[in-house]
Amino acid sequence: MKVALLVPGGVDRTGTHRVIPCLLWMIERLVAAGDEVHVFAMRQEPEPGRWPLLGAQIHNAGRRPRRTRMLLQLAAEHRRGRFDVLHALWIEQGLVAAAARCIHGTPILLHLPGGDVTALPEIGYGARLTLRGGLSVRLATGAAARVVAPSNYVVGQAAALGITAERVPFGVALDRWPPRLPRRRTPAEPARLLHVGSLNPVKDQDTLLRSAARLAAGGVDFSLDVIGQDTLGGAVQRRAAEMGLGQAVRFRGFLPHDELRPWVDRADLLLVTSRHEAGPLVLLEAAVAGVPTAGTRVGHLADWAPDACAAVAVGDADGLAAAVGCLLLDEDARLRMAERAQALALAEDADWTARRIREIYAEIVEGRRGGGGE
Repeated sequence: MKVALLVPGGVDRTGTHRVIPCLLWMIERLVAAGDEVHVFAMRQEPEPGRWPLLGAQIHNAGRRPRRTRMLLQLAAEHRRGRFDVLHALWIEQGLVAAAARCIHGTPILLHLPGGDVTALPEIGYGARLTLRGGLSVRLATGAAARVVAPSNYVVGQAAALGITAERVPFGVALDRWPPRLPRRRTPAEPARLLHVGSLNPVKDQDTLLRSAARLAAGGVDFSLDVIGQDTLGGAVQRRAAEMGLGQAVRFRGFLPHDELRPWVDRADLLLVTSRHEAGPLVLLEAAVAGVPTAGTRVGHLADWAPDACAAVAVGDADGLAAAVGCLLLDEDARLRMAERAQALALAEDADWTARRIREIYAEIVEGRRGGGGE
């Protein structure tokens, strides 16, 4: 099967920096299954270009007009050999796929891995924030033969808009990120807390810091490592210092994915404070590594709570601090949660994801041949 993946980026020629690991894992598995995979990236590099990666061919649109360039690249490759399916990730790429479908009729699988069906006006986030964005959602989903999303949380958001989507999470590649049994922590040592995510309003590190301050005020002995690119010019670090958290909270900056595992392995609990998530992948990775998660009720946390993670309302710093405190006081409960989370993550790993995606490809193509599916 010849497959076109339409993505914003995440497929850098290095294979390590500026990449989306779960996307690379899927590409790798599609190629291993015998598919011819072409990845069309909208803005991986500033200039148009092509390069091989993991057995796939990357086509980078580069400078503006990016959508037009991507569409032209897609049409050129389609002329060399017809695509069986277009797999678009995010709404913007879905619009390009919709235009291509109008030209040559190739069916579309649309993936909603981000804020595609969300609107958070208080922070200016979400595709539905504007009339134009809402129309884009309608056009892209209307052109797709099938729509999938990583969590029931996003499937539910789509359903509220009249969009039928199937839950297909991006699983963890166990050959790259091997499982480790949950381990008991040493009560006499400070609890090791971990937060992984870019410093930005969506990840809501203000709630993270307020929760940390509640823990500190309650006499909880902990250290919190924060890993992620700073997009806010040091504002989060300054806020931490103002709150007197300089000794407990350490900002580690951006780390390549292959350097993240040791930090997860030493953690007792992962903290997620996002206002919105379709996943996140780091929760699944922590679960595979035997580390449970506490955080806001979004994405996988909304799906897994209360048995496989602890979840509170978005912005509820007091509730999150209380949940973390309870887990740190009850080691058996923390371990039970870790075991349940690990079982869920292992059941739907990257191999499972690739198999399900390929099944959907086949169903779409068969539906087209039979005169249905679109």
